[in-house]
Amino acid sequence: MKNIHYIKNEGRKIIIKLTQAHIIGAFISYIIGVFIVPFVIEFSQKEGLVDVPNERKIHKAPISRLGGVAIWSSAMLTFLVLVLLSYYPYGSLLSGILLGGSLMFLLGLVDDIYNLDAKFKLLIQLSIATIVYLLGVQIDTIFNPFGGIIHLGIFSYPITLLWIVGISNAVNFIDGVDGLAGSVITVSSISLALIAVAMTPAQPITALIAFILAGSMLAFLTFNFNPAKIFMGDSGALFSGFLLATLSIAGVMKGAALAVLLPFLVLAVPIIDITFSSLRRIMKGKSPFVADAEHIHHKLLKAGLSQKKTVAVLTFVAIVGGALATYFTGALKNYFIYIAILILIMIILSIISVMTKPNSTNTSEKDS
Repeated sequence: MKNIHYIKNEGRKIIIKLTQAHIIGAFISYIIGVFIVPFVIEFSQKEGLVDVPNERKIHKAPISRLGGVAIWSSAMLTFLVLVLLSYYPYGSLLSGILLGGSLMFLLGLVDDIYNLDAKFKLLIQLSIATIVYLLGVQIDTIFNPFGGIIHLGIFSYPITLLWIVGISNAVNFIDGVDGLAGSVITVSSISLALIAVAMTPAQPITALIAFILAGSMLAFLTFNFNPAKIFMGDSGALFSGFLLATLSIAGVMKGAALAVLLPFLVLAVPIIDITFSSLRRIMKGKSPFVADAEHIHHKLLKAGLSQKKTVAVLTFVAIVGGALATYFTGALKNYFIYIAILILIMIILSIISVMTKPNSTNTSEKDS
């Protein structure tokens, strides 16, 4: 790939690969997404594929729930464009991530339309994660706080499945307020991209996918901020969560031992939410897969925050986690700090803009 930059960092030579493909990929996915979303909204309304309000949901009017179609389509079409531009990087890990992500998207799409049983969905998710594991996306080692690393051996398989399925559903869990999941996904994907290009060795393929995901998600957010015109649905949440989970394995955990801990910072918001949600449901004698209205965003809403301020608070937490993770990898110690600062300024300005607009309570994303 082109434009390889060598930068001195604490006496070590680090290869930073932020290529033309990364920038072009993010830009193309955004443009395609902005073009596709209105067509998805119109189609959903005509076909009745909308999220209908009920006692667990805050929105008052039917909203299109097929945002995942636009997110997946813009990402995959971008890969097609990159192939035509000869920027596409081939590799078994990439094939596994794209295949698994597409299967997760299809599972979520069927669920958005037919409302599948939770146990059946979990079984399919485990099967998809198994396919990806066999294609090489594996957590082989974990960080040993007392020094060195621990090789997982036979435990690699269950831990990998737990991570992939857990993060995929965790992202789905926070998809309950207009703009929340999309904002957190955008911040997390950008953070993973910066970490991937700053690590030794660099992971340009991971960075490419992460930048493309960020571009498609920003396009979706254009129509998803409160009051939302479209929801990402299970198809968008599972697809995006799956990409974040597998990218963190292929591009971050494959690095130094301490790098195993970085995804926990980058994905702090969904991890905290799914952990407390599952524990709370289990302690009440309920299945952790039974939906309720007691997620972190629900707590903030009940505390008096508006939807927009709730999104701002949790997005800020995601920004802090992502910034800390990128700092620990050295990404913020070289010229990538300018990219990170520019991105954070754009996000902060968007948050301020959203917070200063009159609050609307007529819509909210579905609850999980």
